[in-house]
Amino acid sequence: MLLKKIFGDCDFKYRGKENVENLDVSAVCRDSRDCEDGVYFCLTNDFNKANARCLDALKNGAKVVVSNFDLPYQESILVDDSRESFSLACANFYDRACDDLRIVGITGTNGKTSTSHIVAQMLQRNGHKTGVIGTSGVFYNGKTFDCPLTTPDADFLHRAFYEMRQDGVEFVVMEVSAHAIDQKRVAGINFELGVLTNITQDHLDYFNTIEEYERVKLSFFDRKFIKKGVVCADDPRARKLFENCNVPLVSYGLENPCDVFAIDVSCGLNGSKFFANVCDEIFAISTNLIGQYNVYNSLAALGICQSLGLDGNELQIGLNYINPVEGRFNVIKVGDKYAVIDFAHSPDGLLNVLKATRELTQGRVLTVFGCGGNRDTSKRPQMGEIAEQYADVVCLTDDNPRCESSKDIIADIEKGMSKHHFVEANRAKAIGLMLDIAQSGDIVVIAGKGAEKYQEIGHTKFPYNDFEAVYNYCKQKKEKEVERKLL
Repeated sequence: MLLKKIFGDCDFKYRGKENVENLDVSAVCRDSRDCEDGVYFCLTNDFNKANARCLDALKNGAKVVVSNFDLPYQESILVDDSRESFSLACANFYDRACDDLRIVGITGTNGKTSTSHIVAQMLQRNGHKTGVIGTSGVFYNGKTFDCPLTTPDADFLHRAFYEMRQDGVEFVVMEVSAHAIDQKRVAGINFELGVLTNITQDHLDYFNTIEEYERVKLSFFDRKFIKKGVVCADDPRARKLFENCNVPLVSYGLENPCDVFAIDVSCGLNGSKFFANVCDEIFAISTNLIGQYNVYNSLAALGICQSLGLDGNELQIGLNYINPVEGRFNVIKVGDKYAVIDFAHSPDGLLNVLKATRELTQGRVLTVFGCGGNRDTSKRPQMGEIAEQYADVVCLTDDNPRCESSKDIIADIEKGMSKHHFVEANRAKAIGLMLDIAQSGDIVVIAGKGAEKYQEIGHTKFPYNDFEAVYNYCKQKKEKEVERKLL
């Protein structure tokens, strides 16, 4: 593809003498080790790193290199913002496939994955080919791929759009992380809808303050990104959009006046029931999704799908036959007690899951959780305080310690705790311990990893899954029962 088509309307400065716009390249790259015959985009703001990486890219066969610096060699192209230029170039390289898809971008601290899968199922049940991109992977037309990040880099993202278009996909529902907004990964995508579920503390290792995290989230709700927004009216930070936003907004919630809301809400271990009012159209909902926070996710999905053109009957059919989202409040019966597996890994996420569990049981609430290593440390004592406030029994364990000491992470959590609790770093053993302690009618909440298939220790991802840990516990219990009967 000619470089002028890849760059489109982007302004750039080239040191060489030949007409670089007519240079033919075969790839758009961000890895200096893998850019033969391509154009390499260096995404760092550090001059020395940029110089070294661009030289490495040229040695590895790149035809030109792009950076934020006027580097002293002929193959160098200078741009104002290499990250934004990279995203726009990827969109152009993949024939602007994103323009032929109706894309919904969902951002928020919690609820992105659940809401995206609910929306996708609702669209699919009403005959629309739909793709999903997010934490759980890439899904469309029966195909499944791992996703390297919640919102992948632009080269991965636009290749996915291109392949989805080739496969006849109409809608794409994707998670949009604050990191992706800040790093311009979604620049150049014209979203049909932008959705904001909530803004609570997370990722302060990257954003430093909650105010900066909020600013980045809210910046997505602008006509340069989206045509219309769907926003939770009950979240105080999200509500700021109603004061100043240059796109039309649809509001949803349970506590404040809004366009989409629910009445007569009833939640149990088998699901939730309520009457939904969607822009003055009322119908009954009975869904498999559990807990009040899933009522919020359902209301968001109703607002999204109504904005995309589904009528009342299609909304009702779509939501009433939803399959639970893997790793999001999944209930497993373990004899006469229960286990709940959920991805909750932030203070607000853990609070929502434990409060929902408390409302669903006459027995006790037990919880097993940890905090990720090399991530926001300030949330650790907050989660410890929430756990001992809303759970009767707490066990602290590992959750992707990465390159941090497990003991140090647990010690940080314990700074917010004053009551007796258990510590078992081995996550499978911790789950077994809590299930052994649980009595008839109790619920053990296993929080933090959801459907993840690994435990990240150091730089290695070891095979591990919370569901398998529960199933293995049940299997061992049955085997022991059989042994006792034989004796």
